[in-house]
Amino acid sequence: MISSGELPAGSWLREAILAQRIGVSRTPIREALNRLAAEGLVELSRNKGAQVVSFSPEDVAGLYDVRAGFEPHAALLSVPNLTDDDVEQLASLSGRMEAIVEAGGDMDELSTLNSEFHGIFMERCGNRHFAIALQAVMRPAVVAHTFRKYSREAIRRSMQHHAELVAAAEARDGEWAEAVMRTHILAARNAAGANPSTR
Repeated sequence: MISSGELPAGSWLREAILAQRIGVSRTPIREALNRLAAEGLVELSRNKGAQVVSFSPEDVAGLYDVRAGFEPHAALLSVPNLTDDDVEQLASLSGRMEAIVEAGGDMDELSTLNSEFHGIFMERCGNRHFAIALQAVMRPAVVAHTFRKYSREAIRRSMQHHAELVAAAEARDGEWAEAVMRTHILAARNAAGANPSTR
């Protein structure tokens, strides 16, 4: 609900309401809120409760800086480990995202597919500890990231990068994928208005 924007920045997260809405007891809700707080998505206040974090422009820029340092390395490590099914899934996700963009479709769905696409590179990097650390970085970045801020040109550029990542994956060329992923993340940083020159 946070990732989709259904619970936007600043929303108060009431345990009882969430428990009723999701259909569970308050205990797993409390555990989930503690985990989300540890991941930097929720702020816990002893007197006020839990609230979805609001990211400042500096926060967003910092998240992209970390992604630009780590996610290209995940691409480098993962490409040799990709199965034919993985490559087919990457191509399918890329195609579905392009179709949404061409149709002027649902940006929330586009974000969901984008997360799945990037998740494949993380899951296949072959280093469980690195993948866990990267997921901890990626989760707040996904929440802060929104295609709604992108210009039409920036969205098209993002889709082109995805297509090139698929081509690198098909060629099993990790260095190519690493270079494209770095370009992709830096372009996303710029599209989100988090360019260092604008800080």
